[in-house]
Amino acid sequence: MAEVLFYHLTESTLEEALPGLLERSVDRGWRAVVQTGTEERRDALDQHLWTFRDDSFLAHATDREAYPAEQPILLTTGQENRNQAQIRFLVDGAAPADLGGYERAVFLFDGHDTAQLEAARSHWKTMKDAGHTVTYWQQTSDRRWERKA
Repeated sequence: MAEVLFYHLTESTLEEALPGLLERSVDRGWRAVVQTGTEERRDALDQHLWTFRDDSFLAHATDREAYPAEQPILLTTGQENRNQAQIRFLVDGAAPADLGGYERAVFLFDGHDTAQLEAARSHWKTMKDAGHTVTYWQQTSDRRWERKA
């Protein structure tokens, strides 16, 4: 069973929070897949990960490019694990696939978006009922993560 974390964004945007989480995943030696709800969001994140910081970028590709299996980070709208990732990030209410092949799954959701809150609640129940270990993390005012459940 995968460890499933729910990250409730209250102070940061996805674009601010995701790169750091991806960097920590890659530092662990993991490959990551980021599943978005739309192609537009996938493409926006694709551009953002190349330029999010002046002194750094995150090597990655999208699912429409050649050789997805070779990518340390793959951005996709699909449910496949084409780069054999150990961690899957789900954003914008993206519906999860079977998480059995992952060590960890992370649902990132915007606390100011009612649809994303409802999707996260539904995913929480589904993941818990499936027997995954689930934890809930919320941002503090200084943008740190605090475990709430």
